[in-house]
Amino acid sequence: MRFQYSTSGPSQDEFDSLPRIPLTIRYNNQQLDVVGLVDSGATVSVLPYEVGLQLGGRWDERRANLRLAGNLGRSQAMPFFVMATIGDFTPVRLAFAWVNVANAPLILGQTNFFMEFDVHFYRSRLEFEIDPKS
Repeated sequence: MRFQYSTSGPSQDEFDSLPRIPLTIRYNNQQLDVVGLVDSGATVSVLPYEVGLQLGGRWDERRANLRLAGNLGRSQAMPFFVMATIGDFTPVRLAFAWVNVANAPLILGQTNFFMEFDVHFYRSRLEFEIDPKS
């Protein structure tokens, strides 16, 4: 399935375009349509605090034991698992580091988005392709 690179706002142009993908995530009886940044340089997938709350997650300081790097290196994070659907692909279980940071991006990283999907980037064409793992 192919997707176009996109911007996050009207004031941006193609140089600001990034590989973003719409997906539906489910946790217990809650479901949300979100957009995630497909980031091959991210070690883990990141779930924003607000999204976890909207899904009915309960923050637990005792479980906030994941260490992150980069811009989120000083943030607390805890494991959070959802079922995710992209297009008409079979739903998959995705693992996230749920961060206690306002306005964090939803990032789809190596653990475990890239373990569930093969991703091909075509930056010169401003598009990318994903396929479920074989």
